Amino acid sequence: MSPPNSMSPATNGSTNGVAINGAKKLLDFDPSAAPPFKIADIRAAIPPHCWVKNPWRSLSYVLRDLLVILSFAVAATKLDSWTVWPLYWIAQGTMFWAVFVLGHDCGHGSFSDSWLLNNVMGHILHSSILVPYHGWRISHKTHHQNHGNVEKDESWVPLPEKVYKSLDTGTKFMRFTIPLPMFAYPIYLWRRSPGKKGSHFNPYSDLFAPNERTSVMISTLCWTAMALLLCYSSFIYGFLPVFKIYGVPYLIFVAWLDMVTYLHHHGYEQKLPWYRGKEWSYLRGGLTTVDRDYGVINTIHHDIGTHVIHHLFPQMPHYHLVEATQAAKHVLGKYYREPKKSGPFPFHLFGYLVRSLGEDHYVSDTGDVVFYQSDPHIPKFPTSATTKSKSS
Repeated sequence: MSPPNSMSPATNGSTNGVAINGAKKLLDFDPSAAPPFKIADIRAAIPPHCWVKNPWRSLSYVLRDLLVILSFAVAATKLDSWTVWPLYWIAQGTMFWAVFVLGHDCGHGSFSDSWLLNNVMGHILHSSILVPYHGWRISHKTHHQNHGNVEKDESWVPLPEKVYKSLDTGTKFMRFTIPLPMFAYPIYLWRRSPGKKGSHFNPYSDLFAPNERTSVMISTLCWTAMALLLCYSSFIYGFLPVFKIYGVPYLIFVAWLDMVTYLHHHGYEQKLPWYRGKEWSYLRGGLTTVDRDYGVINTIHHDIGTHVIHHLFPQMPHYHLVEATQAAKHVLGKYYREPKKSGPFPFHLFGYLVRSLGEDHYVSDTGDVVFYQSDPHIPKFPTSATTKSKSS
């Protein structure tokens, strides 16, 4: 039974279940029910060494990624073959995404216990891939502090129905039509999401407190220096070589970032709740996140798919997340959703992504527990599940 003042999954056409691709799936567990455990219980189940940060180990991952990136760039430049370039773009874009995750760890303070080392490495890593370190770090902290909160969350937040209906056709097309949402990140950095104001580059943005303005300004200057370096390189070596070496991998990185961050909070087989007001808590919001298996990419992008424990305890180093998750499962119970096992490459995740963008469009303007609802006018891309449903 859903909590009072809520919109249950029944808003999608089911009484005691949730409609998935036209089929009713009965629920034996209500994910919006308040958990019978506290966050302290989860913390107590995790081995003490999982909280220890080793700066040398963190730096070794930076060195590893840097060597791989340089090796890819040198090999692609020397071979200079149109057979090789597409492979290079995918591989190098994936490595840019891995670099982002390490910078993300710096922003959380999970890279090391040193404020100076975290911020120096964070600026180097994130500026190299055109991310304003402090601007993003602060907004991402807001996301973690308010995860699952319709009104206060920052990343891939559901649109209230009133805001959704105020969007023009072009904005809806951009937000829900594959593959366009997977390239939204640069736009988000400049102007945030629909219904929100501010920029990650402007120290006077609504995103930041007055005492954060200097930090944001420093990061914006670092971002500008990297952008100018790319422009200068284009002037010296030509636009096309720079675009092939850096530009296309950057776009692949953006697609990785948008897909992974979206699927951490969307696309699960069962509709998951979003909260407002008194029904929201840090624990309940964190438990709506979803772990994902990325096959061989798990190690490459530093286990960022192990996301539930990361969201609850963002200060934990990434190299302890898998062990901590295993230790906490008996406490989490059904609130932990075992990810579907991937093959070597996570092609199965595209089905979840496409289905979610075709179904998850807005939430009710009222209610303290709400679930995504669908706009029937948004075209759905066919998936294997929908094809089977129509043929049966």
